[in-house]
Amino acid sequence: MTLRIGAGSAWWGDRISPAALNAEKGDLDYLCFETMAEATVSAAQVRKRRDPSFPGYDTWLDDRMRAVLPACLKRGTKIVTNQGWINPDGAAQRIVHWLREFGARGVKVASINGGLITDRVLELTDTILENGQPTSTLAPSLVSAEVYLGAEPIVEALRQGAHIVVSGRVADPSIFMAPMMYEFGWDALDHVRLGRGNGLGHLIECGAQVTGGYFADPGFKDVPRPWDLAFPILEVEADGSAVLTKVEGTGGIVNLMTVKEQMFYEVHDPANYLTPDVVVDFTTAHLEQIGPDRVRVSNISGKPRTPTLKVSIGCTEGYIGEDMFFYAGPGALRRAKLARQILEERFKLVGLDAEELRIDFLGLNAIHGAMTPPDAAEPYEIAVRVAARTTTREEANKVGREVDGMAVSGVGMTGKRVPHQDRTREIIGVWSSLVARDRIVPSITMIES
Repeated sequence: MTLRIGAGSAWWGDRISPAALNAEKGDLDYLCFETMAEATVSAAQVRKRRDPSFPGYDTWLDDRMRAVLPACLKRGTKIVTNQGWINPDGAAQRIVHWLREFGARGVKVASINGGLITDRVLELTDTILENGQPTSTLAPSLVSAEVYLGAEPIVEALRQGAHIVVSGRVADPSIFMAPMMYEFGWDALDHVRLGRGNGLGHLIECGAQVTGGYFADPGFKDVPRPWDLAFPILEVEADGSAVLTKVEGTGGIVNLMTVKEQMFYEVHDPANYLTPDVVVDFTTAHLEQIGPDRVRVSNISGKPRTPTLKVSIGCTEGYIGEDMFFYAGPGALRRAKLARQILEERFKLVGLDAEELRIDFLGLNAIHGAMTPPDAAEPYEIAVRVAARTTTREEANKVGREVDGMAVSGVGMTGKRVPHQDRTREIIGVWSSLVARDRIVPSITMIES
């Protein structure tokens, strides 16, 4: 038996057309969507506080389901997704709505809860991993806390007959491995097979990154038709070996370079890649190019899972005020430097209380900052970006007010944009901690279209 698993998204804002292509032409058994990042849950909680009408699930869920459900229903492709964010039940009900719109009756949709522990995180955790302080110190600014669940609740939902499974924060590779565990009957403590499955899940969790996205460097690493990248597909065998490929005839490329780059993406220790299900060891992996856009992946190793699960804790950390203006032509840098001096002095006059202030020259030093070579060539045009991190919105608003003043009270030939957008935004900081695995009990709710 060969199991075909395709990627449907790698993050919240990912492109939708490649998912539709995989659903239509990928001949998939499963289509899996990963739409969350570290800050997604916290951002959703903040939005919910501001806007009670916000449903709490992926804001692109409707578009994604409209794009893929017709082909998935026709082919019998099952869907696994973490688009539930802070409201998996609401997401499941919305998916049922679209199933009914497409005339599909009796299709089971499972929602998985249990990872959102905001109300008890300070009881279940002790230490902030980033600074060693007690998690209790986060109490005044706490917004949300969610555990990284693994593949087991998804597997159980599939056992209960779910055709579509929607969850909150499930670890990225676990979403893609769950179908392997279910279809091949892998035991949750079989760290050999789960190491292979989670390693494969990691290879396609970032979507187009393994088919040529975030890879191209013209003249060094060329990608055919990079505007037409397909999302990856895994052809998995029962032993956990697989061929990584994509829909034939699409742009992009799958080769040893794209696979190796993705294999080590966001992996701090290749021998000990920690996931909720297993510790993955990539150092034993064997890769082989067996044809155009076909790479065989085998011999990834695994080690027993940890007794704890990671918790992401979102906290309010003030505001950022940000705006920019522009100079062009000979002397652009000279004028930009004077503008910086003017703003620094005016921020003193208005008493800007900022924890951090940056005035960057885009095109010259905004990326490397103080490490920019002093003899760097002067660009023909410069965008001056001004940003301050503050504890209150009132202080952050001062940035835009003073930048506005540069329009008529600044340097000659200042190019100022009309500020139609909000120039102040709230910051959500993300901290990490650990919770005992046995203190987290996921739950499954099943509904039918």
